[in-house]
Amino acid sequence: MKRILVVDDEPNVCELVQLYLEKEGYRVYLAHDGKEALDMIFRRTPDLIVLDLMLPEVDGWEVCRRVRKAMSTPIIMLTARGEDVDKILGLELGADDYLTKPFNPRELVARIKAVLRRVGPEEPEPAKAMWFPGLEIDSLEHKVRLNGKGVTLTPKEFDLLWLMASNQGRAFSRAQLLEQIWGYDFFGDERTIDVHVKRLRQKIEPESHPYRYVQTVWGVGYKFEVVRCEASSGDS
Repeated sequence: MKRILVVDDEPNVCELVQLYLEKEGYRVYLAHDGKEALDMIFRRTPDLIVLDLMLPEVDGWEVCRRVRKAMSTPIIMLTARGEDVDKILGLELGADDYLTKPFNPRELVARIKAVLRRVGPEEPEPAKAMWFPGLEIDSLEHKVRLNGKGVTLTPKEFDLLWLMASNQGRAFSRAQLLEQIWGYDFFGDERTIDVHVKRLRQKIEPESHPYRYVQTVWGVGYKFEVVRCEASSGDS
């Protein structure tokens, strides 16, 4: 079943599009602002995104730019403005199609089917960058940004963060992390993981930051999960 993410700040538009798409057998996810959309894109990895341009928090242009930097998921843009310059800019940013509001839902469904046929049955590319509240991880540039500011990580710290963030919610044992990051032939102690996690937390979870990312799973190891907190109480 193909997964479609519909991003629009008008609930009635989302509900109408969802109704038509579900009748066609698609699984539909909804987002109502740019931040929510980015979070769902990297958590749900939809097969196609229907993206309104005029969004709160993060506008559709920026969402499109970030998605195109990380993956090739097809995007159909929606806008209430019919100027050619908007259409041209959207296509230049990487949108696959463009539809002006108000539109016929049947036409949108037809365009979605056409775009998915052009894309073919290929599996979506793995993400090259990920965004979370307050945190950006870019594997192409091998950079991490906290609230937009660069954070310097060692190669192993970056690999550790990328592995866990790519598998949100999955608990890794220390042995699994050693095997996947350091390799089969590493003879070090599993406490190596604890040392690297402690250093990683110090860099991406300063006391003033409202989010914690690396969670301890007692009796197992660690997992990546975004948790909001008002004040830090030390390592989780």
